[in-house]
Amino acid sequence: MTQNIPASPSTADLDLLCVNTIRFLSVDAIQKAESGHPGLPLGAAPMAYTLWSRFLKHNPSNPGWWDRDRFVLSAGHGSMLLYSLLYLTGYDLPLSQIRQFRQLGSRTPGHPERGLVPGVEITTGPLGQGMANGVGMAAAEAFLAARYNRPGYEIINHCTYAIISDGDVMEGIGYEAASLAGHLKLGKLIYLYDDNRICLAGATDLSFSEDRAGRFRALGWHTITVEDGNDMDAVDGAIRAAKAETERPSMILVRTKIGYGSPKQDSADSHGAPLGVEEARWTKKNLGWPEEPPFYVPEEALNHCRRAVDRGRKAELEWNSMLADYAAKYPDLAREFEQAMRAELLQGWDEGLPSFPPDPKGIATRAASGRVLNALGPRLPMLIGGSADLNPSTKSVIKTGGDFQNPGHRPGDTQGSTGGEWGYRGSNLHFGVREHAMGGIANGMAAHGGIIPYTATFFVFADYMRPPIRLAALMELGTIFLFTHDSIGVGEDGPTHQPVEHLAALRCIPNLTVLRPCDANETVAAWRVAVQSRNKPVALVLTRQSVPVLDRSRFAPADGLERGAYILADAPSGLPELILMASGSEVGLIVEAGKALEKEGIAARIVSMPSWELFDAQPQEYRDAVLPPGIRARLAVEAGVAQGWRKYVGDSGDIIGMKSFGESAPAKDLFKKYGFTAENVVACAKKLAGARA
Repeated sequence: MTQNIPASPSTADLDLLCVNTIRFLSVDAIQKAESGHPGLPLGAAPMAYTLWSRFLKHNPSNPGWWDRDRFVLSAGHGSMLLYSLLYLTGYDLPLSQIRQFRQLGSRTPGHPERGLVPGVEITTGPLGQGMANGVGMAAAEAFLAARYNRPGYEIINHCTYAIISDGDVMEGIGYEAASLAGHLKLGKLIYLYDDNRICLAGATDLSFSEDRAGRFRALGWHTITVEDGNDMDAVDGAIRAAKAETERPSMILVRTKIGYGSPKQDSADSHGAPLGVEEARWTKKNLGWPEEPPFYVPEEALNHCRRAVDRGRKAELEWNSMLADYAAKYPDLAREFEQAMRAELLQGWDEGLPSFPPDPKGIATRAASGRVLNALGPRLPMLIGGSADLNPSTKSVIKTGGDFQNPGHRPGDTQGSTGGEWGYRGSNLHFGVREHAMGGIANGMAAHGGIIPYTATFFVFADYMRPPIRLAALMELGTIFLFTHDSIGVGEDGPTHQPVEHLAALRCIPNLTVLRPCDANETVAAWRVAVQSRNKPVALVLTRQSVPVLDRSRFAPADGLERGAYILADAPSGLPELILMASGSEVGLIVEAGKALEKEGIAARIVSMPSWELFDAQPQEYRDAVLPPGIRARLAVEAGVAQGWRKYVGDSGDIIGMKSFGESAPAKDLFKKYGFTAENVVACAKKLAGARA
């Protein structure tokens, strides 16, 4: 039986018509693809429609409007729910793309991907990431509003919404992020929890029986329960109550039925597989929907949803008028705000960066980084970040930046911050011991816009935050990931804290730039690269121990780092017999070894190689000039696993690297044991030179 659509449906009928349009666009796309997750769109469509039609401030004609609300589908497996909403409300996503769901080259991939479709704010799918991203977006909104809003001119005033799932709440990153959001009192953060109590493998009570509302209340959240997810008026009331609560983030637990209306309702069978041809027909009949044609969109539903276009244009026009008045009254602030939102760096942002004199004893690159950061902070008001409770060790505090806190929080021990603003205007965000959430929150800040976010922790803990690093690279976000204590040079803390495989692990992530500077002046150059990299994440990898500051009157300038690798020093004759190459602290070793080899009549070229990614992006002519193909005697030195170096040293070259975990001992003893001494470098180099003689 097919539904008889009334010519002028009542409001309730029209709402249900739109909800069912969302449901069955999703069902048909998933069925055509023979792949996807129909359960969430069938169950969550009413609450998603209520949010998008009654509350979400957005402009489909200009998805990048700066003061739009942000929407995150953290439960990214339900992507067809989002694609249906984007199509129906007038974004640049035609029905033809809905029909190509999950197909090669389509703009409707299996999980939402930022950059493919206007209106997709963040790439989601790995559960829990979206929860953290939303916290970052809300934090960015609070930071920008505190800096730029003035009485009568709330040019930044929007909410961050998300639809989350049982899996999001189960993941540790979700708990970490929610805990920090509660502490920060991010009142414009509103999550709708698709509480269907079914996961891929079965009912959630197989492994998840806690009081979810109680948990979030304990974390400082405002919680509301909606007993029937199909009751759009109840969802409406819950969202209104959440918006009225300004001092706590809100969690709306909406009791839904996965696969609603289908033969697989309330079953894990509807989570991650198409309903089936006959089951889809049955579901349409059961909910009074035409069985044919597929991808049926009633004109009344489309027209009603497309009203979002006019609403959005009107809202943006009103905002533009306010912004014009604001610019007339506060021209300098308006100029700075617009540059920040366009991701433009302020003029003179890199003036006054430190320059380090030659020093054989040297300085740890983490300490040099701290000095650079504190020179940048006052000139880059959009720079905000912090560490996973490691500020004193990672040197990642902007000392005059103040602390990003909820405005009611009383200042305590700020671990290095000596001044600046308190509250949401502060530049130092204390993430706590939450590395995973730290990465996800920073990505959300970057995706929001107007922010240059950075994170900091020990390099070994990059493992805890690898998913957000990977997603930053996938989304082309300019998040800066600062890592210190970069090798066995950590010393006595032992192998649990000595990263040996981590450089190789990060270097294999596409679109991530890894920078391991060799001294203080290369660290300055590394920060320049990182700050200017707005469409690609950067990992800065720094030492715990002091390393010599090279005399740049004798060696090539440190800005050679910008090309990834450069000739630090060459054989006096200009005709080297072999090439020594290294990154980070090991560059000092090959410099020392090069001097010893020269005394023995062996001409060596010294190459600093802080970034494989930047070097590989150079023209072939430049790469051949640094590493001439005719010089096959090559030795690479790095206090990490050797994986990947072979492409630079070739079959005739050699690598001094780690072949095991380290151990607990003073750093100097470890470097000696594992062969990171000038003497060993010289011995290995002489073997290579002899083999080529």
